[in-house]
Amino acid sequence: MREIPGKRRGLLRFRRGEGPAQLGAALTCATAWQWPVLPGVGLKPSHGRGRGSGGGPGQSCACPDPECVVPGAHPFDPGVLAATTDERMIRWWWTNRPTAPVVLATGGAAPCAISLPAVAGAVALTALDGMGMRLGPVVATATRWSLLVAPYSLERLGELLYAKDRVPSSLRFHGQGGYLVLPPSETGAGQVWWERAPSFPGSGLRPGRAEPITGSAAPWLPDVEAVVDALVAASNGAPDGGSRLAY
Repeated sequence: MREIPGKRRGLLRFRRGEGPAQLGAALTCATAWQWPVLPGVGLKPSHGRGRGSGGGPGQSCACPDPECVVPGAHPFDPGVLAATTDERMIRWWWTNRPTAPVVLATGGAAPCAISLPAVAGAVALTALDGMGMRLGPVVATATRWSLLVAPYSLERLGELLYAKDRVPSSLRFHGQGGYLVLPPSETGAGQVWWERAPSFPGSGLRPGRAEPITGSAAPWLPDVEAVVDALVAASNGAPDGGSRLAY
């Protein structure tokens, strides 16, 4: 596998001794952090390379759509409403599909997220670090970075965005009813990793640390107001104007 810029070497381990990395990650999210998760559709072998083939030849999305634009990176069967924190269900799912992506159902009591193109994401993190802003977990692929934030309502988000002169279409908001693929999953966009690993209240985790610390408390999350300005500004300043959707 080729090196992805910014990726930390070695997959991050959540629960050692739990079998495949995806099962350990799903168990940590569901049982330790109380984040509802479910298995994503994943990838399947393919003899061609079309739009749905994603990160390379020989693989395509396992869903029925041959033109899937987010290969492997979405729920299918079960659907997102099946997401749970039940340990027995988590074990059953990943025992039957050990390499299935780990998908977080966003919103409600679970984290929400804002995602943007990878280049703009790097700019935004640099700006937020420069302001001394404490960040929550940041999930990354080769094409997009996603900042996890505390749960927000659509009304609250609408008020924040209404005040902006321009909100680029490349920003995506993962709120109630949405989802986000978590590490250490692999999708058509390649490997998913923690650009900023989860930290915890009172942990004193230094900015930029890549190794997650597991524990009984849920990871600390910033409010959406704290980061949305920097994300909008970085996306507007992207080389293509932030107008293109890059999966």
